[in-house]
Amino acid sequence: MSSTYSTLSIAALLVYAAISSLFAQVSFAQLSLEVSLLQQAPTIDGEIFGDEWSGAVTIDQPFLQFEPDFGQASPFRTVVRVGQTETALYVAFEAYDSEPSRLAAAVTRRDGGLEVDDSVSIALDSFGDGRTAYLFSSNALATQEDSRIADNGRTVDQQWDAAWASAAMRHEDRWTVEFEIPFSILRYAADPENTWGINFVRTVPRRLETSLWSGPGEAVWRISDFGNFNLASVPRPETDAWVVIPYGLASSEEGENENYEAGVDVRWRPSTRLGVDLTANPDFALVEADVETINLTRFELRIPEKRPFFLEGNEMYNQRIRQFYSRRIGNITWGAKTSGKLGDTDFSGIATSENIMLKDGLGEATANYTVARLQHGLARGSNVGLLAANRNFLGENAGSVGLDTTMYFTDTLSMTGQYLQVYGPTADRGRSWLVRPSWDTSTSHFHIRYAELDAGIMDDFNATGFLVDDNRKEFDTNIRHRFWMRGPVEQVHPEVNYNRYRSQEGVLRSSRLHATVEVIFRNGFELQARHVDEFQLFEKEFRNDRTTLTTRWNARDGRSIEAYTGSGFNFDNDLTLYGAKVQWPFGDRWRLSYDLTHLELEPDLEGETTTIHVFELLYSFNPDLFVKLFFQTSSVIDKENFQALWVWRFKPPFGSLQIAYQRGTSEQGQRSQQGDTFFTKLAWVF
Repeated sequence: MSSTYSTLSIAALLVYAAISSLFAQVSFAQLSLEVSLLQQAPTIDGEIFGDEWSGAVTIDQPFLQFEPDFGQASPFRTVVRVGQTETALYVAFEAYDSEPSRLAAAVTRRDGGLEVDDSVSIALDSFGDGRTAYLFSSNALATQEDSRIADNGRTVDQQWDAAWASAAMRHEDRWTVEFEIPFSILRYAADPENTWGINFVRTVPRRLETSLWSGPGEAVWRISDFGNFNLASVPRPETDAWVVIPYGLASSEEGENENYEAGVDVRWRPSTRLGVDLTANPDFALVEADVETINLTRFELRIPEKRPFFLEGNEMYNQRIRQFYSRRIGNITWGAKTSGKLGDTDFSGIATSENIMLKDGLGEATANYTVARLQHGLARGSNVGLLAANRNFLGENAGSVGLDTTMYFTDTLSMTGQYLQVYGPTADRGRSWLVRPSWDTSTSHFHIRYAELDAGIMDDFNATGFLVDDNRKEFDTNIRHRFWMRGPVEQVHPEVNYNRYRSQEGVLRSSRLHATVEVIFRNGFELQARHVDEFQLFEKEFRNDRTTLTTRWNARDGRSIEAYTGSGFNFDNDLTLYGAKVQWPFGDRWRLSYDLTHLELEPDLEGETTTIHVFELLYSFNPDLFVKLFFQTSSVIDKENFQALWVWRFKPPFGSLQIAYQRGTSEQGQRSQQGDTFFTKLAWVF
């Protein structure tokens, strides 16, 4: 009774906070920026001095906080200079700091998650559509992160990569960074009358601060709240712009013959609105190993995509019911992609094939995949889309076709919806649909989701998509709020999620209550309590519950230590769970991480008690030249993976030389079988 009362009390408190913040919204005028044409391009070395930035427009006004003090001026002075040539956009930041010894600069790997570091970012809405944007970020080590933003900030895809330049330098009272962003890597409207959108963002982890030049809106990357940006000269399109990236690979595995492979990726940009990508025999041999995790459900885990061919335009496929899941496709023999924009409509298409081993062991057969995606922009950054995905294998087609939408009615009220039909040998043209109204502010979130999935559609849907279950009538709701505090407690973050679904015949199959409270102290300590109460119906009824307590020390400069313990009941087993995580930088070059997870089940008739160790040691000579040691074990499947990797990106991010030794590489949940293997790979850029 006390547990139920506590949960209801938290939910009531969240509702009160959400309603209160609704009447405390602050509106901000949209800013504008007119860019000048530079006489000569600045040298990208991190130093901002002399006349090299002469003629650039200078922004020297307080950034406004998104958090912790929404709408208030940031206590940190940030000066931005912006200019352009005929071929590139140039941006320089001076990030002033009265305590430079507390500067967080721990991330050295490209796309390593710069939100944990002191960092600065440029966001460019190059079509001025208020829906999509490019994002370029750097820290005081000049580590690069580039992303694509979609759905008016709802989706940020960090897998997108492009060739641009940055350099940084630290001073006694500030750190500085310079960016060079070639127009050739962007898709944009070549119309001189078109107004772009732009925003500049700075993060200061020790204060948990994110501040923006334009805004803040109800989300950091709310594109429709960007400032207006007018170029001095719209760059002329580079017609017939080709990039050819051939590679060669040599490998030698213990007990196997030496192997030599070659392949090529071709990128063609016939206009500023259209791109075409071709690949032949693409190489995925040096993709990082999938990190083992504990799965306490009976459902499939979704694994992030890491293969370069699938990453361009990947943000367009991020649906609630994901119709295209590229990890369904194994090592492909060839592939073609196109993506671009026609008016207010974004489009993407993929055609590729793979050879699949037949279950009876009588050889292989070819599976061909085709995917088509359209998204049309509406007012306020809203959109409506169409996606069709198909696999043809052994003469049978399977996949889905559907409509989806994201609608922004006000700054805080939005809705996502989706309707699709599934076809194939067993789906019998079954359907699925959902509707999810949502209310969001800078500190609060509340949604209600209702979805229906017909019985028998999962196998054919998963020929191209990702669905963990079918035969559902599902209700889901989530409410959360961040309380910013004064005194020793800096933030309290409670969250409650409730999910329940019945079969199409009305039989209750699952109910799940998930409640979390996180308390963050100003001295760096963090406490989290999490409770899960679950009912599941499979071959019989199961009652699962789990309570986990986590203690974390976070120095907010890249150093953190975490320990957690939990207990409960899981599928007829008593459950004990404990683990630890360590992230530790040593100076600007060494980075160490360690992750321990232990799950103990009793009586454990299926032999699922597991201990997982994941260790990584990284030494960076600079952001594009590094050495990495990686090791992981999983006791339940007798898995051991080891990899030693040396990487030199001499023309980042695509032109590189890699030398590696690895043993036991395999996908998540599979036993290691690969013996000692040596690789060397060279990828060039023309």
